[in-house]
Amino acid sequence: MTANTAILIAAYNAEATLERAVASALAQPEAVEICIVDDRSTDATVSVARHLAARDMRVRVIELPTNSGPSSARNAAIAATKAPWLAILDADDYLLEGRLAAIHAHTPGADFIADALMRTHEGREPDAPETPFTPTQLTFREFVLGNLGARTGPLDLGFLKPVFRRSFIETNALRYKERMRLGEDYLFYAHALAKGARFMVGGAAGYVSVERPGSLSKDHSEADLEMLRDCDDELAGVRSLTPMERRALWRHWTSVDCRLQWRRLISAVKARNPGAALRTFHTPQAALYLAARLGEQAWLRSVGRALG
Repeated sequence: MTANTAILIAAYNAEATLERAVASALAQPEAVEICIVDDRSTDATVSVARHLAARDMRVRVIELPTNSGPSSARNAAIAATKAPWLAILDADDYLLEGRLAAIHAHTPGADFIADALMRTHEGREPDAPETPFTPTQLTFREFVLGNLGARTGPLDLGFLKPVFRRSFIETNALRYKERMRLGEDYLFYAHALAKGARFMVGGAAGYVSVERPGSLSKDHSEADLEMLRDCDDELAGVRSLTPMERRALWRHWTSVDCRLQWRRLISAVKARNPGAALRTFHTPQAALYLAARLGEQAWLRSVGRALG
């Protein structure tokens, strides 16, 4: 199978960075299709995208009728492209020359392959790679545990941007969950691993992740967190899991649930609803987490009063 690759770009209010992202994609010889999906932007993103498509026949633009989130945008791009390999590129980010060539040098036998993100801030050059791109196979358990929130090494498993084989996702009927706006990547990749994907990960190969003010909101809704938590129940039913894999899923479920209960506790306090507040302490893990957060808030207020 050839290394021809379709690059999928979900774009929302990305007028300032979209041209850079597309230019970096076009500089990859393996990129035979670049599909930009405008998620009903409110700025000039769609105009920029149309201009880019007019300049290069490899670029295609899809305009969603309503703002539907990254899952819907990526699914639309998957449906609109034909290349045997697919690559995710965020509209804020860009690729260094040779990134796809480095990735595809290791794709024989792989279904997914991802490199460590080269993080930087807008206007700065990325730092030199922490580790060389020498990929090793990732397991389902390792991936789930790598999404608990704390980065434990050069690979930030919660933000992988892999290249993946179209035939694998078609055979296994895999798509992004349309209604998910938080953790959609986690569910998609974990589902692939549970289905037996050979998922290779290594050091940096040239994906540059640019941090910009407002590009990533951490103010997730209770519904977003609930859906992310409950997707672990969905993953538990994909196949028969080992005890260690189930333990990993339980840890992830608990981690997200603690964050969810904290949001619910805040809502209950604001609504002066003591019953709802008490219900947030529904597991020992949530009770310990909430007690620690409440203690932290009390300490911060006392320090503030002392300094004031």
